[in-house]
Amino acid sequence: MSAILNDPPPEGDVLLSVRDLTKYFPITGGLFSRIVGHVKAVDGVSFDLLRGETMGLVGESGCGKTTTGRAVLRLIEPTSGSIKFEGKEIVKLPKSEMRALRREMQIIFQDPFGSLNPRMSVGEIIEEPLDIHHIGNRHEREKRVKELLEVVGLASYHMRRYPHEFSGGQRQRVGIARALALNPKLIVADEPVSALDVSIQSQILNLLEDLQKEFGLTYLFIAHGLNVIRHISDRVGVMYLGAMVEIADAEEIYRKPLHPYTEALFSAIPIPNPMLKRERIILQGDVPSPVNPPSGCRFHTRCPIAQEQCKADRPIIKESFPGHWVACHFR
Repeated sequence: MSAILNDPPPEGDVLLSVRDLTKYFPITGGLFSRIVGHVKAVDGVSFDLLRGETMGLVGESGCGKTTTGRAVLRLIEPTSGSIKFEGKEIVKLPKSEMRALRREMQIIFQDPFGSLNPRMSVGEIIEEPLDIHHIGNRHEREKRVKELLEVVGLASYHMRRYPHEFSGGQRQRVGIARALALNPKLIVADEPVSALDVSIQSQILNLLEDLQKEFGLTYLFIAHGLNVIRHISDRVGVMYLGAMVEIADAEEIYRKPLHPYTEALFSAIPIPNPMLKRERIILQGDVPSPVNPPSGCRFHTRCPIAQEQCKADRPIIKESFPGHWVACHFR
């Protein structure tokens, strides 16, 4: 369902504009592997990402966050929808043009070990994007690799080592250095700290914030850690079963969530004070299958305020308060 975006930001401020993005994965079965259904991983997601900001995507596992991030970069091809980067439609771009555009759009993967080739040294891993895009000669690329290692808090001599010789936090720093190699404008950070110890998480988050200020980066930050999202995000988008249900400034959405799902999600955040208690909202039932999602509002099977209208009509995301968007008939 298309989102209504009234009074959008000036075109010059919007780095990434996504409208009605969908991604369906086919399910095959039978003797001839015919398509018998689809997993509706992302279904009608719309948002704008402003230049220089961090937008957090949060939701339960399987809600479509990672698929959204990868579809935005066309690491997986969207089923339908519009993705505009700096005002240019990229969904139908041929591979040659998309390859050139990838210099502007990079990703930090969740697994800091699985995303690094164990047969390549750290120097070769970071240098690879420069080599692919034919940037500089060998001496210039080696100099760039040393600079990047120092930028992310490693030493230049680390370029001769291999991924297995580093800790998880150091490996993630290597992944960040690789993402920075081409001076991108947009970085999709796909749960970059979820595989790390809590003490290391804070170091990586602080590094990402420092790099954003230094290089003017724009982040689409995907995570299921609610405190992590609150710490790093300027705005937060909440997803449920492949759909965006709420978007607002980080402090606003944590202070006053409007969608019943967001309220339940945020009620699980622990308060670091034993004298204070928060009313825990326990949702009934299980998350429906994305193969056969509920009609109308996808949340109505678990929603405490659902009515008959919710079963029939899918709500359009609308601006309930300035800058606060919610997909609910009654909020």
